[in-house]
Parts: sequence; C-alpha cells; structure tokens
Amino acid sequence: MKTVVAAALGECAHVAGVMRFLRLAEQAGWRTIFLGPAVPVEAVLEAARREQANLVAVSYRLTPDNGERLLGSFAEEADELYRAGVRFAFGGTPPVAERARGFGFFERIFDGSESTDDVIAYLKGEERQTRGEEAYPDTTVERIRWKAPYPILRHHFGLPSFSDTVRGIAEIAEAKALDVISLGIDQDAQENFYHPERQDPRRTGAGGVPVRTPDQYRELYAASRAGNFPLMRCYAGTDDFERLAAMYVDTIHNAWCAVPLFWFNQMDGRGPWDLAGSIREHQELMAWHGRRGIPVELNEPHHWGMRDASDLVFVVAGYLSAHNARAMGVRDYIAQLMFNSPSTLSDAMDLAKMLALLHLISPLESDRFRIWRQTRTGLLSYPLQPEAARAHLAASVYLQMALRPHIVHVVAHVEAHHAATAPDVIEACRMARRAIDNALQGQPDMTADLRVQERCRELVEQAHRLLDAIRELGDPGSGDPLTDPNTLARAVTTGLLDAPHLRNNRYARGEVTTEIDERGACVATNGW
Repeated sequence: MKTVVAAALGECAHVAGVMRFLRLAEQAGWRTIFLGPAVPVEAVLEAARREQANLVAVSYRLTPDNGERLLGSFAEEADELYRAGVRFAFGGTPPVAERARGFGFFERIFDGSESTDDVIAYLKGEERQTRGEEAYPDTTVERIRWKAPYPILRHHFGLPSFSDTVRGIAEIAEAKALDVISLGIDQDAQENFYHPERQDPRRTGAGGVPVRTPDQYRELYAASRAGNFPLMRCYAGTDDFERLAAMYVDTIHNAWCAVPLFWFNQMDGRGPWDLAGSIREHQELMAWHGRRGIPVELNEPHHWGMRDASDLVFVVAGYLSAHNARAMGVRDYIAQLMFNSPSTLSDAMDLAKMLALLHLISPLESDRFRIWRQTRTGLLSYPLQPEAARAHLAASVYLQMALRPHIVHVVAHVEAHHAATAPDVIEACRMARRAIDNALQGQPDMTADLRVQERCRELVEQAHRLLDAIRELGDPGSGDPLTDPNTLARAVTTGLLDAPHLRNNRYARGEVTTEIDERGACVATNGW
C-alpha cells in the first residue's frame, strides 16, 4: 500500500481541501497520514521520511507572495526526497497555484477547478504523470469499478446540426464533464438508417443529430477522444436491430445497449414492427449483446411512468425487463430507475417505488447476471423557470443517491425549454457532481423512512399478484409466459399493463385512470 503524507503548510490553517484529497486517496487504496494545519516545513519532511511516503501533498491558501516564499523554501529543503523518487503535489487557491507552477517542482497542482474524476485519475494513475487515454477505463463495468464509490455520469447529447454536435462532444470531453456521452440521434437514423428511400428530408434533425453513414459515427466518436475520454453509447434503433448494433460496436464502441421491451414500434409510432414482433426482435437483440459480453439496459419502466401509469405497472415493467434480460443471456444488466415519473409523485413514494423494483429483481442476481443501478431525473419533470429547474436537478440527484447508484444519468435543467447544448451539459453535470459529493459525505438513510418501507412492501405484494395474472395469460406449452412475446403482448392488449396516455391506441386499452393519492403515490382508480 502506498503512503501519502499531507498537511496545510506554514501558517495556513485551512485543511478542508487536504481532507477531501485524503478521503479520495483512501478510497483509491492509499495509506494516508494527516499532519494537520499550520505545519512547519521541517515537520512535513520529517514525517515523509519516517512514514516512507510515496507522495507528499501540501496546501497553502493564504496570500500568493507569502506562499511563493514558503514553497520555494519547501522545494529547496525537500530536494533530497525529490531526488529519491518521492512525489510531491500541491493544492491551493488559483493565485497561489500559479506561483507553485513556476517552481517546476510539484508533479501535480490542484487549484480547486478539478473534478472528482481529475483527482481520482491522479490517485489511481500509478506513477504516470500524464493522464492520457490509458488512465481511463474503456468499458462500462471497468469504469464503474474504477470510479467507485462515486457513480459514473451519463448525459444525453445530440443537436440537429451534425457539425455542432461534433464540436459539442469535443467541448464536453475536454471539460471532463461526464463519463458516458449518450448519443442522441434523430428519428430517421434510428428507424431508417439502412433505408434511405424511407427517409424524409423534412424530418432531418428531429429528435437529435442526423447521422447517415458509419463514418459519421466514427467522426462523433473521434471527437470524444480528449479530456477524460468518455465512453459513448447509442439507443438501439427501431429496425434492422442487429445490423445497427454491429455498426454501433464497430464505430462508437457502444458502451452498452439500450433497448425497450414493449416500445419503439407501432404502439408508440416509433418503429415499423407490431407489438409481439418487436418484443421478439428486442429479445434477440439482448441475446446478441449478451453473447458478446456487452451490458444491456432496458429503458422500459419509465416509458410507462411518463404515460402516467400506476407505480405498480412501473414496478412490474421493471421486473419484466430484468427477467427477460437474464433469460436472454445478458451478463451485465443496467436497471434504469427514472425518478419523477409522473412528476407529481412525492419523494417518499418515488423512493419506495424504486426500492420495490430493486427488491423484486435482486433475487435474479448471480455471478452470471450482475445488476448495475442507474438513476435519472424525470425527463418531463423540469419546471421552465431556470432557477427552479437547477434546484430540481440538484434535489432529484440527491434523492437518487439514497439508492447508491452505479450510474447517474444526468438530465439537463434546460430540457423543458430546449435540447441541451454542450455548455448546458457541462453545467448540469457540475451541479449533479456537487449533489453527489454532498450525499457521499454522509447522507441520512432515507430508505429507512417508515412510509417508504410500508409503500415498498405494498408494491412488492401487488407486483407478485400482477405478475401471476400475466402468467395466467400464457398458452399451455409456451414455456415461460414472462418471456413469451405473445403472452407479453397479451398483457398489454387485455389491459393488465395499461396507462392513461394510451387512449385510442391500436394495441393498448388506455382505459385505466390514475391519480396521485394523499401519500403522493400514483395509483390506479379502476384497474392495476
């Protein structure tokens, strides 16, 4: 185990930054020695020799002139240790940090503008002084483990202009704002990439960046090769599923597959397949990725939640997602947990709903089926007023941290007004990081609230009954009804799975009505 000795130097009594650095060092596997505030140069160097330190980290946050003189003396007296291979790092205010750079003595200088990722990359980078692409894991699971206990950050990005999207991706990567750029492509790219005869020029850029060739995907990925070298991923298309998947892996090294179970078809008008046919195609796509060891996310339950389905239907849809992924051979499953859907849920009932979903799927987990928790703010929940939207983002992310997510899907505060630009993404991720930092410093256990626990138990009991009802729809000899496409389609057409926004739908009933009850839970008033 490597050892770091740290102190606030000279007459400086400010140690908050030193303590934060040491907390991250401990999480990265270092043995840490904290000497305290206002430590003389000689005492720091004596401790470094005594503890056989690999790294000495000092801080100074007072006036630059005094800091420059003190650091000059420190560098001179530490020369013997420096020549012996001991590493030195400095942290201070930007003016003092600028003076420290002039000595050329410190391996790394922190001025407070760095993200948590920057510090982690330094501490986990062994003896590398340059933090290039090799310092950042290039697969989802490796990146999650590398960054723990901090979740990796993901954000959706794709503008109607291809060139603007390329520039924006480069800007986001350089800012080291997030870990995963979730590429938002337009509807024609999702549905008609291999069918130019079906593309409509009037729809170009609708819903995201217009990408029409594999080389354009490669150009988007190349733009991300800077900063903290974020991973890139893209939603599954709505046709030519495996052909698109292979192209995504080849061009953007798709970090994970995101595919629904019941959606992106004729039922929601986003694809050419009928309901049962699309379920079968989606299952085959899960299996394709499972055979290649690529993680799979089913962006399923929130599609029901955004259509005002009951909490119960949301939870059951989440279970069906995990159940099908496991049955199709997926090894790393990303459980999507969108809060604020519908937006009027109370925080307590929202949290209870997510706990119920996790309770149901946790027995599926094994050494061959790992579940990674991904949380996000509700896409339709943001207020239009900018100040209120920023507050909502921070509050929502802080609530999500009660689940200790592995991935936080940040949704920009501007979504009620416009698709996020690169500066919007960077700002949103910085706000989310602060909420995450606050939570990891000692968040109270909100899951222990008695109201949350009671509602969780209620939803789990109801979910088992609804799942049994779906099983009863299966034909004799059809195998597992919960993975049979015809049975799953029948769960929709019979109204067992239903949502108010599906009225006049060609497949769903749209007959259920829901309301937010006195607890703040979304319940059906005339069905499940």
